[in-house]
Amino acid sequence: MTSRMPLYISLGLLMVVSIIELSFVSSTVGFLHGTASGNFQFLWNNAAFYLNGKPKNFLLDQGHTSNAASGTAFILVGCGGIVALWITSKSKPSRFGLLYYYTWVLINILSLCLTLGALIYVFVVTNNHNGQRIDQAMAARLDGDPYDLDTWTPQNWFSAVLKLDLLDDRGVISRNYHVMRGWQFNLIPFFIIQFFETGLALMDAQAKRKAWNSPIGKEDFRDKESIGQRS
Repeated sequence: MTSRMPLYISLGLLMVVSIIELSFVSSTVGFLHGTASGNFQFLWNNAAFYLNGKPKNFLLDQGHTSNAASGTAFILVGCGGIVALWITSKSKPSRFGLLYYYTWVLINILSLCLTLGALIYVFVVTNNHNGQRIDQAMAARLDGDPYDLDTWTPQNWFSAVLKLDLLDDRGVISRNYHVMRGWQFNLIPFFIIQFFETGLALMDAQAKRKAWNSPIGKEDFRDKESIGQRS
C-alpha cells in the first residue's frame, strides 16, 4: 500500500492557503462595511471635498466566489478529508464509510473546478478594469454621493482612490488595498496546491479500490459483514 503522507501534507497546505484566503476576504468585507462605508476627504483645486467610500456600480461577486472556493476547500475538502482518510486508514470500511470516502473524492474534483473558476473570474474582471481613474471634477460635484461613472472592483476602486490627494485615511486604505491584492494573488498558489492535492486524492482512491478488490480485501470485507450480521 502506498504511503498517504504526501496526501496528508497537501491537505494540510490546502487548509492553510484556504484559511488565508478566507481571512483576507473577511478582512476586506469588514473594511467595506466599516471605514469604506463612510466618506474620504480629498483635496482638489485647493478645496476639500468628500468622496463616498464605495462607488455606485461596485462589482463584488468575485469576492463572494473566492470566499465560496476557500470555504469549500477548507471545510469539505480539508476537514472532510481528514475524516475520510481516517475512515479508510485500515481495512475495508463499512458501506457508509465507502460512500463517504468516494463522495469526498468527488467533492475534491468539484471544489477544484470552483477554485479554477474563482481564479479566472477574479483576474479577468479585475484586469478588465485596470487603469481606471476617478474623475475628480465629477467626484467634487458629487461631494459625498456615490461615484456613478464606470464599474469598479475593490482592487481598481481603491487603487484609484489612492491616486487622489487624500487628507485622511490613506494608511488604512493602502493596507486594505494590499489585502485585496493579497486574496486575488493568493488564488494562484491556492489553485496549484489544490490541483496536486486532488491528483493525490484520485491516486489514493485508485490504490484503495485495487486493495479492496484484491482477494484479501474481499475476504476481509466478508468477514466484517459476517461479524455484523451475527451481532
